[in-house]
Amino acid sequence: MGPHGDGNARGPGEAGTATVREGRAGRARLAVLALLGSILVPLVAAGLRSVLWALVGIAGLALAAVGVWWTLAHTGVVRALGAALSVTAPLAVLALFATFGMLGPALVSLALWVLALTAARTALAPGHTASEQAVTETPRAPWVLMNPRSGGGKVGRFDLVEKARAAGCRVVLLDVGRHQDVTELARQAVTEGADLLAVAGGDGTQALVAEVAARHDLPFVVVPAGTRNHFALDLGLDRDDPAAALEALTHGVELRIDLGYAADRVFVNNASFGTYASVVTDPAYRDAKARTTLRTLPGLLTGEDAPRLRTRADRTYVDGLQALLVSNNPYGRAVDAARPGRRERLDSGLLGVVCVRVGNTAQAARMVRGPRSGGLVRLSAGEVVVEADTDTLPVGIDGEHVVLPSPVVCRSAPGALRVRVPRRRPGTPRASGAAADWPRVARLALGRDGDRDWDSD
Repeated sequence: MGPHGDGNARGPGEAGTATVREGRAGRARLAVLALLGSILVPLVAAGLRSVLWALVGIAGLALAAVGVWWTLAHTGVVRALGAALSVTAPLAVLALFATFGMLGPALVSLALWVLALTAARTALAPGHTASEQAVTETPRAPWVLMNPRSGGGKVGRFDLVEKARAAGCRVVLLDVGRHQDVTELARQAVTEGADLLAVAGGDGTQALVAEVAARHDLPFVVVPAGTRNHFALDLGLDRDDPAAALEALTHGVELRIDLGYAADRVFVNNASFGTYASVVTDPAYRDAKARTTLRTLPGLLTGEDAPRLRTRADRTYVDGLQALLVSNNPYGRAVDAARPGRRERLDSGLLGVVCVRVGNTAQAARMVRGPRSGGLVRLSAGEVVVEADTDTLPVGIDGEHVVLPSPVVCRSAPGALRVRVPRRRPGTPRASGAAADWPRVARLALGRDGDRDWDSD
């Protein structure tokens, strides 16, 4: 054997790629076995009668969906019946399963099915997430805007003003007693020499300052001091300790992520059209979200004021919509119960589109069929055009209500924003892939999908 080793030896890069492929193949085999198990368990327990039990379960889900629809779209007696049906239908199914000894097998089958989907999606997950670049220079004049009302007063509870000043930041507090132009405050900070912009507040405020940072190619820091902090969640930040985000100033990494635009308005999370956007226009929504939603939804879903939206996502056209959500990068599938409503990437250069089309009881019942029902449509696109038979459209941009001329053109600005985050982030999501492609999972499990370039998937 020569000094360079045998010809079959693999370098570190090849060995790493082989390890990744072996890991994917192992998860694919687990997915196939779990899927087979989810089918075999009820067959062993009940034979061909398992088909009947499956139909009973589907019928229970359909009745529950009808109950939810009646609860949301109607008032009075029909709403009360809907609320009762949405609870009693699944309970009745569980009682039937338990009475005839099928509850245990059904739960085992369901658990195996969830395991199969999770393993399949992770086996097909992309091999990379947002690229990180180590921060080498500490900002000389960082500027942070803080909203003392956000998150029920998180700025005060976590002593963010004092901690930010100790980190060398110039702190500007929003005056809760009067309206202030957040965008203008950020522009003024840049004019005065700020070389980093940060926000401790809600996602709507984050978006306004992020646009200024992107326009001037300045780094941006998110301090999760809002109520829900969806943007911080998808960046992996610790929402229970907002001050930890300040470590990004000196011990951080920089990410290049996308921004979304609805007409000329930027969003870091999403722009919602239709039902939800109309609900948030009600002045009572801020203080009584659930009560206001239940009061206004019937008219918005089945009344004369029900919105009817149309959209074109690249070359795909969808009409007859009650609600539409356009997100800055697609959200993960709801089947991933561990991380519902999270974006696995923020740098794909694509918008996520979720369309809701449920106009009557029959369509609500068909929702149990999933994507095939036509009631819920998921797409991804570089450009999304939303329109209606009105001159203007109410839009919820990162939870803030605006009115924009119709049609509204939404687009992605790939890599527009430099975000600095701490090196260690407890909530950094792992990509879990798209919906399971079972033929591809099977090929991978059998070792017949090896020609794909997994690292660039």
